[in-house]
Amino acid sequence: MVRAGSFVAALMLAVAVAGPAQAQTRVAPDSNRVAPDSKAQVQLSFAPIVKRVAPAVVNVYAQRTLRQQGGSPMFDDPLFRRFFGDGPLGMPKDRVESSLGSGVIIDRSGLVVTNHHVIKDATEVKIALSDKREFEADVVLKDDRTDLAVLRIKEKGDYPFAEFGDSDQIEVGDLVLAIGNPFGVGQTVTQGIVSALARTQVGVSDYRFFIQTDAAINPGNSGGALVDMEGRLVGVPTAIYSRSGGSIGIGFAIPGAMVKFVAEQAKSGGGLRRPWFGATLQNVTPDMAEALGIKRPVGTLVAGMSANGPAARAGLKVGDLLVAIDGFEIDDLDGFGYRYSTRPIGGSAKLSIIRQGKPMTVEVGLVAAPETVPRDERMIRAISPFQGAVVANLSPAVAEELRVPNALEGVVVKSVETGALAGRFVQKGDVILEVNGTKIDTTKTLEKVTQSDPGSWRVAVQRGGEVVRFAVRS
Repeated sequence: MVRAGSFVAALMLAVAVAGPAQAQTRVAPDSNRVAPDSKAQVQLSFAPIVKRVAPAVVNVYAQRTLRQQGGSPMFDDPLFRRFFGDGPLGMPKDRVESSLGSGVIIDRSGLVVTNHHVIKDATEVKIALSDKREFEADVVLKDDRTDLAVLRIKEKGDYPFAEFGDSDQIEVGDLVLAIGNPFGVGQTVTQGIVSALARTQVGVSDYRFFIQTDAAINPGNSGGALVDMEGRLVGVPTAIYSRSGGSIGIGFAIPGAMVKFVAEQAKSGGGLRRPWFGATLQNVTPDMAEALGIKRPVGTLVAGMSANGPAARAGLKVGDLLVAIDGFEIDDLDGFGYRYSTRPIGGSAKLSIIRQGKPMTVEVGLVAAPETVPRDERMIRAISPFQGAVVANLSPAVAEELRVPNALEGVVVKSVETGALAGRFVQKGDVILEVNGTKIDTTKTLEKVTQSDPGSWRVAVQRGGEVVRFAVRS
């Protein structure tokens, strides 16, 4: 270890030994560098931006009530509870959990965007403005696939709001501000730059396409605002990379284009409808790139096609390489998913493709996936490998919701209750093909099959494009 004083002495000695000849080789200062020549330049500040945006950034308080498991079914009897109450007899008690995050008001009527994980399973949501006013809020729309939720403040009023910027126009190196409530300490502003764009190796949502920033983002910032130097909303912070739980300069935000898409769907009053592509895609490997005659592995390859989907109707074929959508270059499958899913339904998208080495352009109609058969959701309650699973009939709409590849008919596992028997055998997104030799074509068929006790179960499911078979004794 070298002390500071010793280092300075050594440096002076080195300069003296180098002599005049080497001293003359110093590079002249950059002539473009000038000292500030006015008070305004010395006092440059982000304060005007913060004053404009901060009133629109809110705290989101969510509460969820969890029922504790009791020791005996008698404790659920209303008559028993009337006489004994919630005493020390092992009765189940309600436990309230709270979570704190941030949100952004996006229109003057009080519409607020935040992260889905902030309000997940909430039974009560409150909004606190920067001026300390608090309001109850309703959940208008929530989507775990994008990790976004839209709330509405119940009390009517004229609220401060943030305007959307164009997240497609920001570049690496641009200055940005993150505004939120980290660790519950109160509204906080941090400054940094855009560190990277189109980050896809972040598994916090189905659409893995994030803005990376070194503006300090910590727990509690989730759902807040990432704004540009004009005070426009370009992203919603959602995750950090950290070994300690605090910021180490690697934070991720959902791009404003995705946030705006979800918010506009909420304003329309309907559910979230995404455009359906109707094809299975895969990433390009270096070996595949060489075989396709391209210099580097970019784009995404059409690997499968729905017979009457938008991709097929546009004339796309298996083996086509998709390299751009509406002028935006596609790096990989996640990049395509983000670009395509943020296009508005009703229009069209221009795809730049390479087919057998030749560049082409095709136009795909942007339509919602159809629900060709009623989903007829059912909870399987009979003792079987599916007990506690919620199943639904497959259609393009259900397949798109659950991201089920190459399956447009049959029965799919939509969810599994926590702790249910089904959790040991099947998982969300499994397509149930066959049980004890019976083809499972509808949820009604599966329910009927599970109502008997065959002694053993032979099951075939499609999982991630592969068929998995297993046997279970009753």
